[in-house]
Amino acid sequence: MSVGKPLANYATWRQLGDQVYLSGVIAVDPSAGAVVNRYEDLPPEALPALRALGFVTGQMSVDTFEAPIVAQSWWVLARIRELAAEAGVRMEHAARLVQYFRDLRHYPHYNRVRGLFFEAPVVSTVVEVSRMLPDDRVLVEVEATFWKPANGG
Repeated sequence: MSVGKPLANYATWRQLGDQVYLSGVIAVDPSAGAVVNRYEDLPPEALPALRALGFVTGQMSVDTFEAPIVAQSWWVLARIRELAAEAGVRMEHAARLVQYFRDLRHYPHYNRVRGLFFEAPVVSTVVEVSRMLPDDRVLVEVEATFWKPANGG
């Protein structure tokens, strides 16, 4: 997965003191210029972990319903992990997440996927919004704040 450039003229992250702030991340594949909406849009290494959570069943009637939010959740959190690494922090340094959903009924699926990326609970805010840019197929956006240990560890 490519970290890519932001969709508009803004910084993807900024460090102020020992805090690192990430802009909101949505599931748009910069190489394809498209919203991630299917399991096939994910890199192959994502699928075993999602299968272990009970997703990617191979049943069209189930996967068609779950894939958009599960795939977007994985994509967004993987991108946050990449941006955090670029900023010199790790996922265990997450201080706060703000999660925006088009439909709060998607939260349970997202929350299970989030467990793949964060071992310990993170301070969290969840908000339902009417729509998100750049496309109505975008179901989740996540912004993150990290602390940067003085010793780098």
